[in-house]
Amino acid sequence: MKISCFSEVDQIQSLLLKHPKDGFVNPENISRQWQQLHYSDPPDFEKASAEYEYFISLLQNFVPDIHFLPLNRLTGLDSIYVHDPVIITDRGAILCNMGKAERQKEPGAIRAFLNRLKIPILAAIREPGKLEGGDILQFDKKTIAVAQGYRTNSEGIRQLKQITKAIYEEIFVVPLPHWQGADDVLHLMSIISPVDHDLAVVYSKLMPVIFRQWLLGRGINLIEVPDDEYQTMACNILTVAPRKCIMIAGNPKTKNMLENNNVQVLEYSGEEISKKGAGGPTCLTRPLLRIS
Repeated sequence: MKISCFSEVDQIQSLLLKHPKDGFVNPENISRQWQQLHYSDPPDFEKASAEYEYFISLLQNFVPDIHFLPLNRLTGLDSIYVHDPVIITDRGAILCNMGKAERQKEPGAIRAFLNRLKIPILAAIREPGKLEGGDILQFDKKTIAVAQGYRTNSEGIRQLKQITKAIYEEIFVVPLPHWQGADDVLHLMSIISPVDHDLAVVYSKLMPVIFRQWLLGRGINLIEVPDDEYQTMACNILTVAPRKCIMIAGNPKTKNMLENNNVQVLEYSGEEISKKGAGGPTCLTRPLLRIS
């Protein structure tokens, strides 16, 4: 199976998902886990499943090949956020080592499924290194940015650099702020979502000056998410093809700015599958193949 993801914006051809029926499992499982996992409220199982079905229907407008991770009793509610446990390169998958302790079993579960798809495993991040997929942005064939924060540490970044030294010429390290503390989720992709090679949605108030200047130096125009819509995850946007994206409904200012930049925007509710677990449309998906 061909895999390659040289950007966050090229057309998605193949995609990995995990349905809430296999991640949340049932209402009782949700009741046992949601507080420990720092969800804002317990997701409603039936509503979450319906929301996700609609999300799938949006993806099917653009993505011809969709794979679903099966139920795995070793993983928890967070396993629906398949973006974080694995990174895809054209030479194979890199299994992450999760900074959130409750997600430690997810990379192994994904390894087993990738083996079934005959996708090679290039390497795995080992202790004491920590690395999560939400902290990595691919800009082109030779350039990525990786955030250092509570989910990804310096040793994880060092290992990533060693593993990919024959792939990437530049790995730009972005220090993340404390923000709301170690129990909150703040990934690099919490503050930036590229929607084309020269356009990104950002929340600059949480962005280091040096990274923002680096983006502008690459010729990337920035759409600034307003404070009130950052709280409703307007900065977490999935681009399925250049200037075609999916975002959580209820962010009209950001949506309007996108449309004024000739971006096609599709929306899903996200109340159960995104907002309560702080995982937007990017977090819910792991592209396996993007083509330019």
